[in-house]
Amino acid sequence: MSNLIEVADTRLHVVRRGDGPPLLLLVGLGGRCDFWSGTIAHMAPRFDCIGFDHRKTGDSIPSDVTTTVEVLAGDAIALLDRLGIASADIIGHSLGGAIAQYIAVHAPERVNRLVLSASWAGPTPYFQALFDLRKQVLLHCGPAAYMVQGNMLGNPGWWAVANHETMMAGIETRLQTFAGVDIEMERMDAVCGHDLRAGLPGIRAKTLVICAQDDSITPLPLSQEVARLIPGATLVTLDTGNHFAPVTMPDAWRAPVDAFLS
Repeated sequence: MSNLIEVADTRLHVVRRGDGPPLLLLVGLGGRCDFWSGTIAHMAPRFDCIGFDHRKTGDSIPSDVTTTVEVLAGDAIALLDRLGIASADIIGHSLGGAIAQYIAVHAPERVNRLVLSASWAGPTPYFQALFDLRKQVLLHCGPAAYMVQGNMLGNPGWWAVANHETMMAGIETRLQTFAGVDIEMERMDAVCGHDLRAGLPGIRAKTLVICAQDDSITPLPLSQEVARLIPGATLVTLDTGNHFAPVTMPDAWRAPVDAFLS
C-alpha cells in the first residue's frame, strides 16, 4: 500500500507492506521513506512494515506547522492511530531515531521494541559545528552543493567511489523534489534542538543501538551515550558503513536487527 493518509493538519505519504506484527520505520533528515525500500523488502515477509515521508518532504503534503522532533513524533503516533495500531516495534535512523526516542519517552505504551540507528541523545560541540557548516553550505552554495556534501559525509569513501554515478543520480532525483531552503533549514533546526538526555533513562522498551565505527555525521560516541543512558540497551558497532549503513552495508546492518527482532 502506498497512499496519502490524513493525520493532524496534514496528509502523509505512507508505504505499507508485509504481514505480521507492526514495524514502524522512521527515516532521517532526508525525510523520504524510500530510504527504507531495501529494508522493507527484507522485513516484509515477517512484519507489517509501515513507513512515511515526513510532513513537508517527499510526497507528503506541506503544512504551516514548524517542524520539530515533537511534531514528527506526533505525526507518527497519529498515523498509528489512523491505522488502528496500538503499539509497534520501531526502527528509527538518525532524525528518525530522535523521533523514536521521543515516542519511547512520552508515549511508552506505543513502543514494543526499539532500534536506534545512528542516533544521538543531544547535541555536542562537534555535532553543532557540523550542522552549522551544513547550514552555511545550503545557504551560500545552494541545494546541489549541500546534497553532495551530505552524501560525501554520510557514505563511506570506498562506497562513494564504487557507486559514484548511482550516488550522483540519486542527488539529481532528490534535487527535483527538494522542498526548499527554508524547510531544510527548519529540519536541521529540529535536529540540533533534539536533547532527550534527561528522558532516556526512563525508557523501558527493549532497545538495540547500532552505529558504524566510521559514522561522521552522528559519530559512534553519540550512540555509545544513547546506549549508556537507556537501561539495558544493547550496542552494536559495525566496522564500516558510515552514516548510511542501512544502505551501504545492508547485510551487516540487518543481521543484528533481525536477531534483535526475532
